[in-house]
Amino acid sequence: MRFISPKVDYAFKKIFGSSQSQEILISFLNAIIYSGEKVIQSLTIVNPYNPGQVLSLKETYLDVKAILNDGSVVLIEMQIARVSAFSKRVIYNVGKAYTNQLGICENYFSLTPVIGVTIVDFILFNQTEDVITLFEFQEKTKKFAYPDPELQLIFIELPKFKKDLLELTSLSDRWIYFIKEAVTLQEIPERLGEVSEIELALNIANQANMTVEELELVERRAMILQDERGRLTYAIEEGREEGRVTEAIALVMRLLKKRFGEISEVITSQIENLSVQNLENLAEDLLDFNSLADLERWLERHI
Repeated sequence: MRFISPKVDYAFKKIFGSSQSQEILISFLNAIIYSGEKVIQSLTIVNPYNPGQVLSLKETYLDVKAILNDGSVVLIEMQIARVSAFSKRVIYNVGKAYTNQLGICENYFSLTPVIGVTIVDFILFNQTEDVITLFEFQEKTKKFAYPDPELQLIFIELPKFKKDLLELTSLSDRWIYFIKEAVTLQEIPERLGEVSEIELALNIANQANMTVEELELVERRAMILQDERGRLTYAIEEGREEGRVTEAIALVMRLLKKRFGEISEVITSQIENLSVQNLENLAEDLLDFNSLADLERWLERHI
C-alpha cells in the first residue's frame, strides 16, 4: 500500500472534506476539540471536495468547513509553510465566518459559535511544547471566561509531535500521527486500524483507490509546496554562485530571528563563520527546529 500525504491541501480536503467523510471528521473533531469525548454526533460538510470540479491549481482557499449538530461552525485548515501575517489570517477567517451568519436586520441571538482548527507543519508557539493549544476570550487579570464562548482558535503543531506507533494512547494521538506519518506507511497499522474512522481515512488516502486525475492533482500540489521550501535553498545557492556570502548569512539570520526572536552574539558569530555549504544546509534544516536548543545542537555538529 502507498498513501498520499494528508499534509497536501488537496489530499487533506479529500480525506476530511469529501461527501463520505462525515464520520471521519466527527471522530477527528471530537478528538481535537473534546479530548475524545463523543460530543459531536452529526455534522454537515459545506462545499464537499469534488475532484471533477477542480479545474486548476489556482484555487487557494481549501479549508474544510463544517456545521455541527448544535449549529456551531468549524473551519479546519492545513498549512504547510509559514506565510506572512498567517496568525492574522486565521483570526480574519474565523471572524468572517462568524459575522457572515447574519443578514441585514437579523437578530444577534441567531449567531452560533465558530471554532477554527488550524494544523501547521511548523512551530508557531515557542512558549509551549504542547502539540495542541487552545485560545478563547477570558478576562486578563482574573482569567474568567467571557459570557459567550463564541470564538475559539485551536492549533495543532505537527513538528512538536514526537510519538511513534507504540506510544499512541489517545484518539488525538492517533489522528495527529495519521496526518503526520500516513505517507510513510506501507500498510494500515493495527494501532490505527482499530479506530474505524482512521481506517476509512487511510482507505481514502490509499493511492490504489484514487483516480489518475486525483493522483496527478495531489502530485502537482505537493510539488508546489516543495518548491516553497526550495526557495530558501535556492537563495543560498544563488549567493554562493555570485559570491554574496554576506547576503546568505543575512537571509539565515532573518529567518532565525523571525522564528526565535533575538539571536545571541555567540550564535551569530558561529553562523557567520559557517561555510557556504553549511549555510545552505542550515537554511533547509532550520524549518524543522523547535527551539534555539535545536539550533545550538546543529551548530555543535557543523562547526
